[in-house]
Amino acid sequence: MDIVGAIINNLNKEEVRFFKLYQSRMQTGERKDILLFNYIRKNGNNYDETKIFQKLYGNADKNAFYRLRNRLMTDVNKCLLLQHFDEEETQAAINQLALSRFYSARRNTELAAYFLRKAEAKARSIENFELLDLILGEFIKLSHDLLEINPETYIKKRSDNQEKIKQLRSIEDVVAVLSYRLKITQNFSKSDQPVVVLLQKTVNDFLHDPEIRNSTIFRFRIYTAVSQILLQNRDYLALEEYLLKTYKEFTKLELFNKNNHDTKLQMLTYLVNSLFKNDKLKQSLQYIDLLKQAMEEHGRILYDKYLFFYYNSLVINYSKLDKEKAIKVLEDIRENRKITSTPFYEIFIYLNLGVLHFDLSRYRESLRFITRLYQLESYKNADRALQLKIAVVELMVRFELRDLEYLEYRIAKMKKDFKELLKKDEFLKEKDFIQLMAQLDLIGGKPALLKKTHIFIDKYKVSGDSDDEIINYGAWLKEKIKKKRSI
Repeated sequence: MDIVGAIINNLNKEEVRFFKLYQSRMQTGERKDILLFNYIRKNGNNYDETKIFQKLYGNADKNAFYRLRNRLMTDVNKCLLLQHFDEEETQAAINQLALSRFYSARRNTELAAYFLRKAEAKARSIENFELLDLILGEFIKLSHDLLEINPETYIKKRSDNQEKIKQLRSIEDVVAVLSYRLKITQNFSKSDQPVVVLLQKTVNDFLHDPEIRNSTIFRFRIYTAVSQILLQNRDYLALEEYLLKTYKEFTKLELFNKNNHDTKLQMLTYLVNSLFKNDKLKQSLQYIDLLKQAMEEHGRILYDKYLFFYYNSLVINYSKLDKEKAIKVLEDIRENRKITSTPFYEIFIYLNLGVLHFDLSRYRESLRFITRLYQLESYKNADRALQLKIAVVELMVRFELRDLEYLEYRIAKMKKDFKELLKKDEFLKEKDFIQLMAQLDLIGGKPALLKKTHIFIDKYKVSGDSDDEIINYGAWLKEKIKKKRSI
C-alpha cells in the first residue's frame, strides 16, 4: 500500500485548498512538492512513480525523490492537524494534552497546568476515560514542580477512573470478538456460544450499577452489548423491540451527538435490518430515510462509511418489493469506487445480482454473476461457510439450466473441496441437499426420489426466509415438485 497516495487521495476539496494555501505561505512559483501532490491527486493510488520521478529529477539519484515524498507526507499531515485542530472533541483534548507536554518540556509549568486542566475538562465531558487516565498521570508528574497540585487528589481520581476503564474494556473486548466473527462469516455460520454467554453475563453485571446506568457512554456500551447478543441469537423480534425503544429514548434525552454519531447510524442500520427480517418492509423503508438523513448530519463525517449499508438496506427491501429496482441499486453500487474498493462489499454485489436474476428466472445472467464472483480476490479469502453456500447456489442455477453433466462434475468437486466442512453438524443440511442434487432426477417423478425430497423438506422445516441459506432450499424444492405435478 502506498501511504502517501492513500493520504493525499483521501483529502476532500477543502483540505486540498487549505494545504495549497498552507504551502504557498513559504514560497511561490513552481514547487516540486506541489507538482508531486497534483500528480498523485490526478492519477490516484496507482500513479506511475518512475514517470513523475523523471519529470521532477531527470536521471538524478532517486533518494532526492524519496526525501521529497516523505516531506510531502509530513507537510500534509501537519496541515490536516492544523486545519482540524479543535474540530472534534477527542482530538481537541489530545491537542490540549500535547500543548501541556510541550510547555512542560520547556519548564513552563504554569502554562502546562493550564492546558492540562482544559484537557481534563474536555476528556471528562466526553467520558473518554482512557485519555483521562493519561491526563491524570501528567498531573501527578507535574505535582513535582507545582505545589498547588496535590498528587493525592489526582492519585484518587486516577484510581476511580481506572475502575471505569476496567469495566469499559471488559465489555468492549467481548463485543469486539463477536463483531469480528459476525463480519468474517457474514452471518452464515455461528460464533462460539461461550462468547455469547460471557457477554450476557457482563451486561447483567453492569445493569445493576446505578452509576453506569446514568452514564451516557455506558448506556451506549450496554446498547452495543445487548444488540450484539440479540443479533447473534437471531432474535429479530426482540431486537426490533429493543432498538425502537432505545432509539426513541436516546433521541428524547438528546444523547446523540457528534462523538457518538457512529453508534446512532449503526442503531438505525440495525433497526432497518430487524424490521426487514420481521417482514415490516414499509416501516423498514421509513427508517432507511431516517438513516440517509442522519448520514448528512455533522458535515457528513460518516457518510462514506455508511453509504454501503444504506444501499444494502435498499437492496434487501427491494429484493422483496421490486426486484428490478433492487438490481438497479446494485448496478449503481458497482459504479461507486468507494464501495467496490472494500473486498467483502464486492462479494455482496455480485452474489445479490446472481440471486436476483435467479429469482427472475434469468439463469444465464445469474450464472454470469456467480462465475464473476469466483474470480474475485475477496472470494478466495472469504469464510469457508460462505463459499459453501455460494457453491450450493451454483448447483441450483446449473440445475435450472439443465446443465446436468457439469452439475455432476461440480457436485463431485464440492464434496472434495468442502470435505472437512461437510463433516460438521451445522452443515448437515448442505450435505443432505448436495446428496439430493446428486440424484439429478429428484423431480423426475420417481417415487423413491420424491420421497427423499419430501423427507428433506420436512426434516429442516424450511419456510419463508432462512438466515443460513442464500436461496431457501426447501422453498426451491417445493417449487420444483409443484411445477412437475402441473405438467
